[in-house]
Amino acid sequence: MIKEKFKHYSVDQYGVKNYNSFYLLVFSVIILYGIIAILSVPLYQAELADPSSNIRSYKDAFWTLQMSASTIGFGDFYPVTLTGRIIVAAMFYIGVGLVGYIGAQFVNRFVSFSDTNVKNREIRKQNELIIEQNKQLEKKLEKLMTTINEKSQ
Repeated sequence: MIKEKFKHYSVDQYGVKNYNSFYLLVFSVIILYGIIAILSVPLYQAELADPSSNIRSYKDAFWTLQMSASTIGFGDFYPVTLTGRIIVAAMFYIGVGLVGYIGAQFVNRFVSFSDTNVKNREIRKQNELIIEQNKQLEKKLEKLMTTINEKSQ
């Protein structure tokens, strides 16, 4: 039972993989901070070249990208070079997507009112059953029509 809770996905009755929200959250945070860590290097190098820049260390660049990814942007550090501004803008858009996704995972986990994916799969399954029943009815009708035609001749 405990082992089931720690699986990163489960397969439902329709054969669809349903991923564990916790693993998606952890994976998203790792991806987000990995991108921040990588982009901090070129941001730091671009800003270091300009004497008027206030981003003077890798730590400052990391903080700047973290704040832009979260859309908080305190303003204590900001890029002054074109390259730096492009990197921070890119991080803003990446961060909006990933932080929004992480927030949606929390909301879905704790406040989930309905799962439309499950409803859609249930409807799909019901449609498959209806189509199968219609095929069986068509076969019965054909058989009945054949029997009627044979008796009337």
